[in-house]
Amino acid sequence: MERVLVTGGAGFIGSHFVKRILRADDIAQVTVLDALTYAGHIENLGEAFLSPKLAFIHGNILDAGLVEALVREHTAIVHFAAESHVDRSFFAAGTFLSTNVLGTQTLVDAAMRHGISKFVHVSTDEVYGPLPQGSATEADPLRPTVPYAASKAASDMVALSYFHTYGVPVCVTRSSNNYGPHQHPEKIIPLFATRLLRNQQITLHGQGQHVRNWLHVEDNCAGIELALRAGVPGDVYNIGGGTDFTNKELTDRILRLCGADWDSVTYVPDRRSNDLRYSMAWTKLAGLGYRPEHDFEDGLAETIDWYRRSPDRWAPLTRNPHAARVTAAAPAAAGEESHAH
Repeated sequence: MERVLVTGGAGFIGSHFVKRILRADDIAQVTVLDALTYAGHIENLGEAFLSPKLAFIHGNILDAGLVEALVREHTAIVHFAAESHVDRSFFAAGTFLSTNVLGTQTLVDAAMRHGISKFVHVSTDEVYGPLPQGSATEADPLRPTVPYAASKAASDMVALSYFHTYGVPVCVTRSSNNYGPHQHPEKIIPLFATRLLRNQQITLHGQGQHVRNWLHVEDNCAGIELALRAGVPGDVYNIGGGTDFTNKELTDRILRLCGADWDSVTYVPDRRSNDLRYSMAWTKLAGLGYRPEHDFEDGLAETIDWYRRSPDRWAPLTRNPHAARVTAAAPAAAGEESHAH
């Protein structure tokens, strides 16, 4: 029976993953370690607190003493905790490097000392940089162009170096853009949805021709669980299979679902270093049995509906990013980033 430590488990992707593995009969315990910064909210875990298998620790992955004590009590680690917003990285690169690189090193160092059976490091397609054509494979070079992506590429390399040097059973997953309920309203889909639902304007960078692949968060979590269970130590696994859209095509779908039109859209100058196109091949993970299951049109409609029905969850974050933060930890015996996107 595995005892899994999940860092960043109160974030968007991490909380979906925690709920998923709690349903598995062979998981004896899941401990969430989360600093509850602007993107991590204990409410994201919701009904997961009903499980006696869940424990929550409010703490930081840079706290070496805390990490050491927690890793000692677990058999596997799934590492989501990260600073993850590209625009924020332009103005706080040091924070991104500290959390994403040094935080990863703190965790994998403890994993080395305590014989962890599997360490899954959750990363992003942005480490490959822009691809005018074709799709990146796991063997392709990393060419990040912004501080966020550079910090994730560096953390990937740190984690993998501990496999090659010390034999720590590390797997790295890299996913495309995630979407789904509970995502922080700074990301494009919830940002546009929450503004349109309040009859506000939205802004589109450049001409809206940047291409992104959209993957439902549950499909990403299925891929991460597969890497945890069947991934080969030392390997990297791309997680894709979503749908490619330009930002303009995505905006059109969000407008329709929110009952708005193009009069609600303002074009603004492109942001700095805005990669035109990301694309990954995911045949390697498919070889382990991975198959995405969520249709984008249905998944987007369900996501927009969640934001329509749940203003109590996202409205405070549009005024004060810390308003919904809970600092009181639940009892460890009773209960309980951001990667990639």
